[in-house]
Amino acid sequence: MPAAAAERAIWTWEQASYDMVQHPVAGSAAIAFLKLKRIRTIYLYADAFNGQNLLLSQPSLYRSFIARLHRQGLRAYALLGSAYLHTEEYVLPERREAAMAMFRRVLDYHAAAARDERFDGVNLDIEPHILDQWPEQKLRLLQQSLDLAQALMDLKRASGQSLTVGPAMPFWLDGIQLEWHGVTKPASEHLLDVYDYAALMDYRDHAEGRDGIVSNALDEMNYAERRNKRLVIGIDVTPDEIQKVSFDHLTELDLERELALAARAFRGRRAFVGFAIHHFRGYQAWLARPADPPAPLP
Repeated sequence: MPAAAAERAIWTWEQASYDMVQHPVAGSAAIAFLKLKRIRTIYLYADAFNGQNLLLSQPSLYRSFIARLHRQGLRAYALLGSAYLHTEEYVLPERREAAMAMFRRVLDYHAAAARDERFDGVNLDIEPHILDQWPEQKLRLLQQSLDLAQALMDLKRASGQSLTVGPAMPFWLDGIQLEWHGVTKPASEHLLDVYDYAALMDYRDHAEGRDGIVSNALDEMNYAERRNKRLVIGIDVTPDEIQKVSFDHLTELDLERELALAARAFRGRRAFVGFAIHHFRGYQAWLARPADPPAPLP
């Protein structure tokens, strides 16, 4: 599958998403940008921000924007999870109800909206590995993540809503053996068992090699195929202290070359559904950077 044919998605965080749904001009600009960069799916933030929850208080804004996206052949997934709300804490039992309420609001919106105004899916970005207690309690936190995942998917099934639901998942979870419900296997496999798909945070700046995008995704790709699940390969273009994690220090040509190599490696894999870019504002800023000046002549 050539890179041009591999579908693309993009994470779009609080302020950028709110701007798009609240302001028609910003929405039009966003749609034009998505089409220009061949991005088919937007992970559109759909929870509280700056003291507002537009999905709850003004759902007509989301209905209008999502309908516009659909008319342009684009898709919208509700992006749930936020540094602003500290949703990494939602895996904790005492925060479970907040997570359920967050998800229930999307289900309620979906039930009330017309077909062309509905989300096409949900992307959950709840990352327990950023909790302070992660180093000492990672297995317990991962078990709680799975308990939450099961509760959310049970809620979806009970609602009767046909939404594709999956998490943003670090690629290194395949290296953590975890016992859950009497079964021990990699944490990534447990998550793929529960959810419909995963967006694999496969944050590397090169496709090939031992620590490249392709090799880091192979275990998840193989398991997703066995389980008839889908896998989106996430890449990052925003600044990071560790150079290999992001394309920030490289150019768009470099990005396209490496995505083409990765797409070629995944050609014919049923689980592979394309790439996801982190994130909308960061991607725009990265693309807008001036090119490095040419080296001076000797």
